[in-house]
Amino acid sequence: MKIRVVVPIITDRFNEEVHREAAGFAAPDAEIDVVSLKKGPASIESFYDEILAAPFITDEVIRAEGEKCDGVFITCFGDPGVESSREVVDIPVVGGFQPAALTASLLCDRWSVVTVLERLRPMVRHNARKLGLMENLASVRAVDIPVLSLEDSRLLKERLLEQAEKAIQEDGAEAIVLGCTGMLGLAQSLMKELADADLPVPVVDPTAAAIGYLQVLIRAGLAHSKLAYPSPPEKKRSF
Repeated sequence: MKIRVVVPIITDRFNEEVHREAAGFAAPDAEIDVVSLKKGPASIESFYDEILAAPFITDEVIRAEGEKCDGVFITCFGDPGVESSREVVDIPVVGGFQPAALTASLLCDRWSVVTVLERLRPMVRHNARKLGLMENLASVRAVDIPVLSLEDSRLLKERLLEQAEKAIQEDGAEAIVLGCTGMLGLAQSLMKELADADLPVPVVDPTAAAIGYLQVLIRAGLAHSKLAYPSPPEKKRSF
């Protein structure tokens, strides 16, 4: 199978790391390739950023289907462009939030998201509400590090552990969901540190959840319902 990963920002500086991370969760027969946007935002940290990115994300998803990809992962926890892309292609398309949230809900009753910035809390709650999982969402906490600064892995690890512990001890979380697909390669080490602190909970990596879920859909011959996501009507559109 061939899976296209769309990095929905206008830089390719993360593409190699994203490819390495996604390929680590792929089966031997799965080919992964990664593209970023030519136009759009430098990072996605608001609804406005999502709107700016969505047309160009959708274009990349259309291109992926034209190039015989079997599925697309839009690597952002906010799921930008997922719904519009599903309307214009027949192959399965996932973002970072839905697979991670559904995975966490299979593992426990209540889970918390640890995201990058405080301002993203409403966006996370918005997506949980759309998916019907607000009762499962114990809390949304933030490490207060912008997306483009996540490369400081030492600081990120420290703050992830701090906020994850608070989510478990103060908010009643029974699992942790990493709230940014840029938090690469940290789920396993965070899970071990929590276990060492006598807090044995699952830590869901959104990339792992998305790539795994996408492969299941492809192998099962499934994609989104075209009754739920019908093709857009033909009309004049100007960009």
